Amino acid sequence: MARPFNDHRGAAMALLTKGVELREKEGNFLGGIAYRSNPMSEKQANWLRILLERHGLPPVNDGGAHVG
Repeated sequence: MARPFNDHRGAAMALLTKGVELREKEGNFLGGIAYRSNPMSEKQANWLRILLERHGLPPVNDGGAHVG
């Protein structure tokens, strides 16, 4: 099994560069968080988790770093 990503930025970049089929809204979301250093909201973290699972990538190992 692949190692988890260290942060949401790396996970977003992996999805953007893997060549997977993304909807426009998904691409916009990933492009935004790929360059965002602030923690994600719980809703954003959940959506990223869903996209990673859908495209066969490992989860983010960020210690639950998100704002409530």
